[in-house]
Amino acid sequence: MTTHAPRHDRRIAVPLYRLAHGRTGDKGNISNISVIAWEDAWFPVLEEQITEEAVARWFSHRTPERVTRYLLPSISAMNFVIEGILDGGVNDALNLDSHGKALSFYLLDFPVLVDPELAAVLPDVQHP
Repeated sequence: MTTHAPRHDRRIAVPLYRLAHGRTGDKGNISNISVIAWEDAWFPVLEEQITEEAVARWFSHRTPERVTRYLLPSISAMNFVIEGILDGGVNDALNLDSHGKALSFYLLDFPVLVDPELAAVLPDVQHP
């Protein structure tokens, strides 16, 4: 998925994992994904860009029935309840990740637009 910004926009795309970490749970055919900002100051960027609509588009290949976002600004976090995304759930799915544990890792690849100055100080995974 590509994110388009206006031409005058100086922001650059970085993966969400540079701004936040996540946790995943599941119940039946519902996945529950939490996104927690590494720094409180970065939460407004996440709140602006990691919306219900954006998450539904990001997971569109899994055809979610509904995405609901719950904001938890006091802990710089948000929680997504994604219905109908687990191929029926652990007892019905034939895929390898029937519990949906990998879905938070997939969401953490979501491209987030940030100012170049912020991108320069964000932590990143170092590759050998």
